[in-house]
Amino acid sequence: MTEYWVSQGNKWCDFCKIYISNNPVSIRTHELGKRHKDNVAQRLTTMQEEGKAKEKEQKEAARALQQIEAKAKKSYQKDLASFQEASSSHTVETSQRTADSSKRSTTPDWEFDSSSGYYYNKSNGFHYDKNSDLYYSASVGKWVTLEEASKSGKVSKPDIGQASGATKGTGGAAPGLVVSKQLNPMRNTKGAPSSIAVNKRKREDVKPKKLSKEEEEALKAREAARKRVEEREKPLLGLYKFY
Repeated sequence: MTEYWVSQGNKWCDFCKIYISNNPVSIRTHELGKRHKDNVAQRLTTMQEEGKAKEKEQKEAARALQQIEAKAKKSYQKDLASFQEASSSHTVETSQRTADSSKRSTTPDWEFDSSSGYYYNKSNGFHYDKNSDLYYSASVGKWVTLEEASKSGKVSKPDIGQASGATKGTGGAAPGLVVSKQLNPMRNTKGAPSSIAVNKRKREDVKPKKLSKEEEEALKAREAARKRVEEREKPLLGLYKFY
């Protein structure tokens, strides 16, 4: 039987970056050589350094991530506290607003009527006088106390401290009828004459001052000059036509 020769080829050494014969003797001889051992040691050292650098980078990334999480948690706690505070204040304002609205619904609002000088309530049509502490309504027709006014309608004493331009009543006699507007609206009260008579001192008769001759001549000259001016300005005023 005939045998053929087959080439064994070459083997690549990744540490030394060279080709060697692909047989056990050549491979073992190369691996036991100093050059190959130095390249292997250098490769291991490089791999260790790269591993340490990578580990350090991972630790720094983890530390930065922890700092970010801590800041985010702190910001979240701050926002949560602010939200809770705002929510509680909103709840208090809502309850206070509800209480105020319920109070306004149960207590009629009184407004100061500058035309009549009394406090007026639109819901029940009553007027209130802070000086006499009495109430008036067109249906009643007279000034009555709070107890009598409550019989004809839902009336409560106004809060004088909160009314505009109000002072605390001191008590007194019942006032007159309520006049919410002027009896004659076309009359202008500004500059109206006073009803109180004022005794004016009459000026005594004074005799006219006697003029001197020079003053009389000056008055005559001024009067003559005035007449000349009038005669000269008559054509300009269109009083006469010239043909």
